[in-house]
This record gives sequence, C-alpha cells and structure tokens, in this order.
Amino acid sequence: MFIKRHLLKFFYKYEIHKTAHIGLSWIYPKKLTMGPNSRIGHFNTAVHLDEIILGERVSIGRGNWITGFATGTASKHFKHQPERKSILSIGDHSAITKNHHIDCTSPIIIGKFVTIAGYQSQFLSHSINVYDNRQDSKQIVIGDYCFVGTNVVMLGGAVLPGYSVLGAKSLLNKAYTEEWKLYGGNPAKPILDIDKNAKYFSRDTGFVV
Repeated sequence: MFIKRHLLKFFYKYEIHKTAHIGLSWIYPKKLTMGPNSRIGHFNTAVHLDEIILGERVSIGRGNWITGFATGTASKHFKHQPERKSILSIGDHSAITKNHHIDCTSPIIIGKFVTIAGYQSQFLSHSINVYDNRQDSKQIVIGDYCFVGTNVVMLGGAVLPGYSVLGAKSLLNKAYTEEWKLYGGNPAKPILDIDKNAKYFSRDTGFVV
C-alpha cells in the first residue's frame, strides 16, 4: 500500500492519508479523499464518479459495486441537471459491509457513525422519468447514527433521518425528517419510536463488536 498510495497521489492527485488503506480493488474516481485509518477492502469496484470522500475510520468491506455517471462527458444523459455531481461522501466512523450496489449518479451522502449492514442492498440515485422520457437523478441522504438493514432499496430523493433504523428488505422512496424512528416496509414508513438510551446511537467508535 505504501507504493500504491504514492503512485495514486502522484499520477491521480488523490488525497490519501498515510494510515489509509486500499485492498485489491479497482477504485478510480476523478477525485479521491481518504481520511485517517479509512479502509477499502478487497474486490470493490468504484468507477465513473466525480469524487469519493471518506472520513476518518470509514470502512468499505468487500465486493461492493460503486458506480456513477461522471460530469464533463459528451453524453446527452442528465444535460437538464447542469449542477449534478456524481459523488459518494461517507462521514467519520461509518461502515459499508459487502456485496452492495451503490449508484452515485447524483450524490449519495452518508453521515457519521452509520452502518450499511448485511448484503445486497441497492442505493439507486437515477432512473428513467417516464413523464419526461429522459434519464433523471436525485440525491440520497442517510443521516448520522443510522442503521440500514440487509437487502434494502433506497431510491433517488430518499432521506433516512439521523438516529434511525431502516428495517431489512425495506424500500425507502421518499424523504423523511423524523429522527429516532424505525422505518420499514414496502414502501417504508415510520413504524415505532426508538429508545434514546439505545447504546448504538451514542457510540464514539464506529466498529461494533
């Protein structure tokens, strides 16, 4: 990693902290920032993005497929969204486990102390707008101290508020604002309140043992 870090910084001008690590993965956005002790595991792919930003002690497991639609191309797709950026931003102490699909055509913003748990979740920021007959995209936001269960789907425009849980196999397709809630179902909606004494939501380290 010592040699790889210096080559990536020299040729691609990436900002990779000396304690950050990239495993056997294909990670080539236009711009990459990795904070202290951030890690990307093996067999991940991250391509066609404008930028990836990983905060301190962020962990991306293995086998994740992270894609986007970078700006500055001659493509007609998304020309009606001139301010759009293809970005993945993950806050300090957050973790993505393995075998997830993360489509960052529009920004996907993940807060601090978040866990994207389990397997095979999909975060899809773009789709076809059948009314206007064109590709369209909207950002996805996950607030601080969230827990996202296995095999969920989040669509463009979805917001999971901070201090919330998204239950396994749920579909979140709208922006919610109420914190301290369990959201679940298809489509997801608030199900019950979360006790504010739950220890997950007051952690000072992202790794849960």
